[in-house]
Amino acid sequence: MPKHKLNPSKWVDLYADYLFNYTITRVNDTIVAEDLVQETFLAGLKSAENFKGDAAERTWLISILKRKIIDHYRKINSKKGKAEIKMGYTNADDQDGDWLEERVADPFDLNAEDVLQNEELGIAIQECLMKLPKKQADVFIKKTIQGMETEDICKELNITASNLWVIVHRARTALMDCLENNWFKNE
Repeated sequence: MPKHKLNPSKWVDLYADYLFNYTITRVNDTIVAEDLVQETFLAGLKSAENFKGDAAERTWLISILKRKIIDHYRKINSKKGKAEIKMGYTNADDQDGDWLEERVADPFDLNAEDVLQNEELGIAIQECLMKLPKKQADVFIKKTIQGMETEDICKELNITASNLWVIVHRARTALMDCLENNWFKNE
């Protein structure tokens, strides 16, 4: 007897926001994120008979969504040429990791100028982070640098997921402005 059952009539109510938030962090485009979530629901309906019930409904939908995101980037990258696609995954031992579809730049192929430039960029980012309001900096660091889950950050800071994404967006915008004014023009 399967442990979990599907209830497609409740997917939008139960999972749409979660799937959208998951997707928007990976594609950074609202319309694309909405389309991918819709495609996920459609694919889930089409393959419902293949659901074995071993995984929770949300976990199963996320696995479909991950494939949709990968397909989205493959489609884009086949048009643009080679590019890096980074995708989070969880292996059989439930350990998180990163996966790269294309090759990554060889870290041993850096010259002294590249190393110096990376160090300077790191310092510039730290300086710009210090200029952000404390809450913005905290949320940005927890989500983007430390990779904490949205749910965990929201609980810790007592904010909603929507509020978190507004804060992250504002922090990114402020950081880019700061870097453009203080680092990129000095290159």
